[in-house]
Amino acid sequence: MGGASIFSDEVCELGEGPSYDPATDTLYWFDIVAGRMLEKKVSGGETRIHQLGEMASAIAVIDGERQLLLTETGLHIRDAATGKLSMHHPVEASNGSTRSNDARVHPSGALWFGTMGKKAEAGAGAIYWYFRGELRLLYPAISIPNSICFTEDGKTAYYTDTAVNILYRVDCDADTGLPVGEPKLFVDRRGDEGGLDGSVLDRDGILWNACWGLGRVDAYAPDGRHLRSVAVPAVQASCPAFVGAGADRLVVTSAAAGLDAEARRADPHAGKTFLLDIAVNGRHEPCVLI
Repeated sequence: MGGASIFSDEVCELGEGPSYDPATDTLYWFDIVAGRMLEKKVSGGETRIHQLGEMASAIAVIDGERQLLLTETGLHIRDAATGKLSMHHPVEASNGSTRSNDARVHPSGALWFGTMGKKAEAGAGAIYWYFRGELRLLYPAISIPNSICFTEDGKTAYYTDTAVNILYRVDCDADTGLPVGEPKLFVDRRGDEGGLDGSVLDRDGILWNACWGLGRVDAYAPDGRHLRSVAVPAVQASCPAFVGAGADRLVVTSAAAGLDAEARRADPHAGKTFLLDIAVNGRHEPCVLI
């Protein structure tokens, strides 16, 4: 396995959206196209699977009793004890051809999240901002929104359209999480092999990006320089997350989608979730303010 171990051997067609809750030592993640949410204690134990009945891609903590779940129909409040879902704010609910994708909570408590076509149709998605009951469209005509993450001071946001393969950074209002000014190019991988997928940003301002198609996580310095690559034992690495009481470990999800029988034989760990054998200076996700 090299520099990684298997965190969960549950195979996901499209593993995505890992999010760690330090209060319960639990990692949550999703098999988007299968409508499943998975959870497992980082300290060990079995992987629990929740059938959601619709495509879902992200989760955030509201408080000790509630979570906010992002699905193809919108934002739902989930009772952490019972798993019961209740609609909180519809998002593109009448558009059956789109679904949710990447999301992350800004230090202010605002949520940035993306939508996309269920068949990754060009320009069918968008990136939204949600905060205290208000929803705003930030960036329309996005094909595959990913890499949403923020600096610890809340003054900078990052995102990508994987279909274009440019990672952008944009100044933010630290109190609201709203962008200020126009996005600027941060990493340009147009024409390169591998896609810019999910990202997290550590306390040192280093951005850790899952490289779809090349089986690795790439680390980028605050000025956009490529620092290092860490191998992932699955070609379609999709999204990292910081885990552990000190947020000093990194897990990454992966996907088996689109691989034929021969490709799956060549990529036997496709769709599993991994713990990387590196130490990171990570941080826990803020709670979302609904």
